[in-house]
Amino acid sequence: MDKPLVFTPDEIARFRAELAARRAPGAYQPGRWSVSPLNRRTDVVGSLPTSVRLRDATLRSVETLPGVVASTAAKEQFLRRLVGAGVPEVVTAGLDGRDVTTLKSEVELVKGENPDCRIVCPLMRSPDDIDRAAAAGYDAVQVWVQGFGETSVIYQAPVYAQAWRGEEWRTEATPRERTAVLSRAARLVSYARERGLDVVVPLLMVSYATEESHEETVTALAAAGATEHTLFDGPGAMSPEAYGHLVRRTRALAPEVEVGLHPHNTFGLAVGCAVAAVRAGATAVELSVNGYCGGPGNADLAATALAFEALYGVRTGIKTERLTELARTAEALTGYHPAWNHPVTGTHAFCWGGMDLITQETEVDPLLHNCLEPTLVGNERTVPFTPDSGPYTLADKLAEAGARVTRAQVDEVLARAQELMATEGRLLTDEELVALAREPR
Repeated sequence: MDKPLVFTPDEIARFRAELAARRAPGAYQPGRWSVSPLNRRTDVVGSLPTSVRLRDATLRSVETLPGVVASTAAKEQFLRRLVGAGVPEVVTAGLDGRDVTTLKSEVELVKGENPDCRIVCPLMRSPDDIDRAAAAGYDAVQVWVQGFGETSVIYQAPVYAQAWRGEEWRTEATPRERTAVLSRAARLVSYARERGLDVVVPLLMVSYATEESHEETVTALAAAGATEHTLFDGPGAMSPEAYGHLVRRTRALAPEVEVGLHPHNTFGLAVGCAVAAVRAGATAVELSVNGYCGGPGNADLAATALAFEALYGVRTGIKTERLTELARTAEALTGYHPAWNHPVTGTHAFCWGGMDLITQETEVDPLLHNCLEPTLVGNERTVPFTPDSGPYTLADKLAEAGARVTRAQVDEVLARAQELMATEGRLLTDEELVALAREPR
C-alpha cells in the first residue's frame, strides 16, 4: 500500500536544509556519523593528535573472567578476527602452561593476518620468561610493576602457595622498601631491552601514586630502558582529569618514553579517561573487546574507537565495520553477553522503539536519533513493534514481509495487535503481525 504522506516533499526539503545548517564537515559524514560540531573545536575540547594506538588485551583479560574455558580453536578464531579488524597491537595471554611451540604459533598467526600488528607478551617475572618471549618472536613484553613497597607482596602468587604448605616465604629477597621493587623491575626491563624487545611497563595501582613515588618509579624505569610507561588503574579510581594530570607528569619526567594507559570502568568513565589521557599526550590505550576484564571491566574497544574517530576525528586504524562481528565472536569465546544497549555493538544499540515519530524520521534523515550509522560498525537498526507503535510502523513491517494490505486492514491489524499485547503482556514478533494480517476476516 502507499502510505499517506505526513510531510510534503517541500517540507522534507526544508527539514533537511535546516539540519544541514546545524552540521559541520568532519563532525558530519553522510552515511557514517553526525555529531556535535563542538566536538571538533579546539577551543572547546582542546588539542588532540591525528591518531592514537589502541592495544587490545582481551586474551589476557578474559583469564580474569570466572568460568571461561575456551578451546584453542576458539581463541585462534577470535585472534584472527581481532587482528583482521585492524587492531595495531595485541596483548596475548601469559606464558603459564604454554610451551614455546604454542607461543610461536600464536605469533605466526598474528603476523600471518597482519605483519605490522605488534604482539606483546604480558606478565614477565624472570629473565627466563623474557627469553621464552624472545624465542617465540614477540615484539614486546610487559614487565608489571606494583605500585607499593612492602605491600606489593600481596600480589605475589607464590606467597599464598608457600604459606598454605606451611613454608616460610619471608626471605632476604622479600621487598620491604619501594627501591627493592623498582630494582627488580629495572633489571628485567634492562634484560628485555638487551634481548631486543620493546618493554611496555604497566605501572600498577596508579590511583595510589603520590607525586614522589611516581617520580621515583618513572625515573628508575626510564633509565632502565622502558619504551612505554602504561598507567594501570586496576580499581578504576582515577577520573579523566586525574589521568590527564598523571600523563602530563609522566611525560615531563621521561619525555623520551611513550605514555599509555589501561583504565577500568568503575564509574562508566573508562572511555572518558582514555580521551583525557590522549589529550594530555598519551599515545596508546590498552582496552578489550566488550570491555572484558574482572571487576568493572576495561574500556571497550568499539566504544573507544568510535569516540576517537567520530567525536574527535582521531584516527585509530580500526576497520569499524568489523566491530560488531568481533564483539559477537568474543561473546561466543567467553559466554559473557554484554547488555542489549551496550555502546556501538549491543544488539539493540540502534533501537529507539517503535513509535511512528521515531521510525519515520529515518526517511527524513537516518542520523537524527542515531548519531552513528549502524552499518559503519557492522550493526543494524532494529525496530520493534510495541504498544506505542502506530499505523506507519506497522505498514512498514508488513510491507517488508511482503504482506499486501490496505489502509483499512492496517488499522484493523493494529487494533487486534494492541489488544493481543495487552492481554498477553508481551510484544509481538514480525511473524505474528504478518499472521494477523493474513487471518481470514
